[in-house]
Amino acid sequence: MIDKTILHSLFCQYYSEMKHLARTLLYTEEEAEDTVQDVFVRFVEASQKGASPKNAEAYLMTAVRNSCINRIRQKSLTEQVKNLYSIDAEADLRYVEERLEKLETVCDYAESHLTEPHRTIFRLRFKEGLTLNEIALQLDMNLKTVFKYLSQSIQNVQKQFRH
Repeated sequence: MIDKTILHSLFCQYYSEMKHLARTLLYTEEEAEDTVQDVFVRFVEASQKGASPKNAEAYLMTAVRNSCINRIRQKSLTEQVKNLYSIDAEADLRYVEERLEKLETVCDYAESHLTEPHRTIFRLRFKEGLTLNEIALQLDMNLKTVFKYLSQSIQNVQKQFRH
């Protein structure tokens, strides 16, 4: 069973990212919130039964994506058109899935190959969405230094994935 403090930490850490993904796929704020809450409920239920995924972020993001796909499939054709869903939602979802896989690959590379403070600055900027000013304040660094480290990190990642 997962500890409540760990669950709260996971919720705080991944909620906005999960909701953003759901909103991107479902187009409505209410459905996105419902989907993310359902995923967390299922996560808690699974953890009470002894299941604990090794990579909580991957598990939660995959669960949100799958829940969104299921919601879209359950909608009638009229609802899909009314809500501006693509009739060929599968093709759209494949595109989103491919982009997510690429982003996950880039993030995994950054986490495993960048050194500190590059890794932390990269994570704060692209995973947590902080501005350069916010990062500078949080890390007690000069803004130009943060910019320099981030630029170096981006160049490093671009070299790896440029083809």
